[in-house]
Amino acid sequence: MTLRISEIFYSLQGESRTIGLPTVFVRLTGCPLRCQYCDTAYAFRGGQLLPIDDILARVASFKPRYVCVTGGEPLAQPDCQALLVRLCDAGYEVSLETSGALDIRGTDSRVSRVVDLKTPDSGEVARNCYANIPLLTAHDQLKFVLCSREDYDWACSQLQQWQLAARVGEILFSPCHGLLEPARLAEWIIEDNLPVRFQLQLHKLLWQDGPGH
Repeated sequence: MTLRISEIFYSLQGESRTIGLPTVFVRLTGCPLRCQYCDTAYAFRGGQLLPIDDILARVASFKPRYVCVTGGEPLAQPDCQALLVRLCDAGYEVSLETSGALDIRGTDSRVSRVVDLKTPDSGEVARNCYANIPLLTAHDQLKFVLCSREDYDWACSQLQQWQLAARVGEILFSPCHGLLEPARLAEWIIEDNLPVRFQLQLHKLLWQDGPGH
């Protein structure tokens, strides 16, 4: 089995429940979405075909505890599921960052799935696969990247409609870098007493030139 890989690197996790922890990122090439705020457009194409054994060897060279499989959209490559199994078997704590547009069924239960719900201002709200929501567990995380007050209000409606606080371990609200003032989002969350975790993209604060390094 082979996967097209954009990059494999060691950095600090910039978001999610493991924010700040040293993590190996395996970034797969390709994505069917074109969110207006995407910061990894370089991963839409190109990359290198690698056997899963070679990917595992590169990951192991960093001696990590945490591994994040990301993209692009990693689930766009069917063999991603096999990679996730192999990483879990190797003893790593594994997370999967996915756009929420593709079916998450079949993912190893040991993996923490970080699933986006795309907001209206992302430009891709119509691509949300709502059939994924009943599949979420306390081990998973659901992320909203918010660009405006309208996005925030929409996200709040999703919290209520799907009773998300009872379905998923973490609900993550992130202000879109450069589009929504972080303090404004923090104020809204406090005012509404939401059962969500506010997060900033740590990597944007540390390394302004890229998503992870």
